[in-house]
Amino acid sequence: MRATTLCLLTLALTVVSPAAQTRTAKTLDIYVVDVEGGNATLFVAPSGESVLIDTGNGGAAAARDADRIMAAVKDAGLTQIDHLITTHWHGDHFGAMAELAGRIPIRNFIDHGPNVQPAAAADDFLQKTYPALYAKAKHAIAKPADKIAVGGLDWRVVSAGGEVIKTPLPGAGRTNASCAGFKPQDVDKTENAQSVGSVVTFGKFRVAHLGDLTWNKEFDLMCPVNRVGTVDLFIVSHHGQPISNSEVLVHALQPRVAVMNNGTRKGGQPDAMKVMHSSPGLEDLWQLHFSLLSGQEYTVPGLFIANALDEPQVAMPVAAMPPPPPGPGAPPAPVHNGPAYWIKVSAQPDGSFTVTNGRNGFSKKYRAASR
Repeated sequence: MRATTLCLLTLALTVVSPAAQTRTAKTLDIYVVDVEGGNATLFVAPSGESVLIDTGNGGAAAARDADRIMAAVKDAGLTQIDHLITTHWHGDHFGAMAELAGRIPIRNFIDHGPNVQPAAAADDFLQKTYPALYAKAKHAIAKPADKIAVGGLDWRVVSAGGEVIKTPLPGAGRTNASCAGFKPQDVDKTENAQSVGSVVTFGKFRVAHLGDLTWNKEFDLMCPVNRVGTVDLFIVSHHGQPISNSEVLVHALQPRVAVMNNGTRKGGQPDAMKVMHSSPGLEDLWQLHFSLLSGQEYTVPGLFIANALDEPQVAMPVAAMPPPPPGPGAPPAPVHNGPAYWIKVSAQPDGSFTVTNGRNGFSKKYRAASR
């Protein structure tokens, strides 16, 4: 792929859309969209400028996931996506991009660079489709420590292309007590370790979204000192799987609220859930789906879960279901192709925020942190 590399600082020159000029909301709104165990997270600043992180699944699911993203776009009153960050080149993160780009203008395309995990679908997309999508827009390759210009937000790239920031963010840099007990996993040579990770600050409110950044890279980012600091909201890494979400990351971030973009049978395994539930200062965990891999033992109350199945089980078993074996012989994960519901976060600059479950309308407000 011939990459067109632009300095991210040029993104500051993006013309503000009419929607951005007329938006009256004073909140940072974050839509965690259900794309069935993939990722699509829409950020809308008070200025009306928007950032979409990832575009969900491709193939037969592309139209479905584009529909779900567009529902959030419509709810936010947007007429364009100002910045699209693709965290990495796995199909559940870039799959519906072309479908979405056919429905709404995308002004700036941001990614970590070339694919490091050869795969026919990703390589074909990067060679043929992707250059055509950004040909009339802007394209930038993100590097750690880059800033993305979004009115009213301080948007920092903390990981990209297998590298992490070397200098702590403002207010961060304390010794991370969890590092001493860290046990590395096998070296991850997949696209997950290349994920573009972001930390976003809006006044006193902070949120971390690290894509599918995996275990050893979390150590690189957070040890021996915590280079990120603490956050109010953590968009749980890698759909809540235990090859990410180590204590050196989650316990050091000390999120007050975590939102997990899991699927019915993707994410929510006991090891990851134990780390989440034991994180210092965590008030609530919200999930996009009931997780059969959690069972009743580790899942959260239904009030905090946005989506069920088309054909739900009569009862959730107490014991967690063991993950099916990987590979082509694995049974297909259950999905729902009817109405899908997001989890929406609306943050105030004083650090307070509200989380709302789109399925049942349950909403909970979190006061500004005293830390």
